[in-house]
Amino acid sequence: MAPDQPVTATLLVNCDDRTGIVAALATFVFSHGGNILDADQHAERDSGEFFMRLAWDLAGFDLGRDAIRAELTQLAQRFNLRWELTFSDHVPRMAVFATKASHCLYDLLLCQQIGDLGGRIVAVISNHDLLGDVCKHFDIPFTVIPVESTNKGKAEQRQLALLDSLDVDVVVLARYMQVLSADFVARWPDRIINIHHSFLPAFAGARPYHQAKERGVKIIGATAHYVTAELDQGPIIEQNVRRVSHRDEVEDLMRAGRDLEREVLTRAVRLHLQRRVLVSGNRTIVFG
Repeated sequence: MAPDQPVTATLLVNCDDRTGIVAALATFVFSHGGNILDADQHAERDSGEFFMRLAWDLAGFDLGRDAIRAELTQLAQRFNLRWELTFSDHVPRMAVFATKASHCLYDLLLCQQIGDLGGRIVAVISNHDLLGDVCKHFDIPFTVIPVESTNKGKAEQRQLALLDSLDVDVVVLARYMQVLSADFVARWPDRIINIHHSFLPAFAGARPYHQAKERGVKIIGATAHYVTAELDQGPIIEQNVRRVSHRDEVEDLMRAGRDLEREVLTRAVRLHLQRRVLVSGNRTIVFG
């Protein structure tokens, strides 16, 4: 973050809805000299759940970070809160996994270069060597770890060791065409973000855009989601669609699909890094 930017705290809260929660959290910030910069809340009638995102300026706040956590722990016990606290001067460290396609990777790297991402890409990891020049252009370390059916476990151990050595906070799959093991995913709950076209499950497998052309689809789309052990079934962060017609050739559909994928993935990564996403079961609450 820029040196002249104020340091802020962001609190994500999830609990059973009850009276007094918003007042208690606002009073906590006010009573210690804090200035609330953003407050967004959502209560659901069907499930009875309550969700909130609260951000405040730490300038003039009279509690240190350990003391903030201690008081929030007391509030959590009082209201049975599930909560997560982050500070804006911690810049999340990201690793991007990619295979051969470059469009999503380019968009993420460009956003970082112009200071519009909200995190720092510290590594690009691939099972092929085709994207090395892309990373060299942006001065980002590039590591090739081949993945074959006979060495998948060892390859993942090398990947995990590299992520640990770089102290990575978030993993982004930018068209990484390998399925991560359940053990790998379990190490990174709600911290692996994937992108795919939104034909699934209708046109799974190879040549989905050819299948879509043959079926005469009218809408194509892209979905970014957190990765879980169940393939492409994790909580959805961001989606978008575009209308197409019989006049579009397969190449037109693929081009539109690439545009959607890079736009949706970058937006999803930004939302995560800005701590605007709260996971509840197999869905997300996304605060604008």
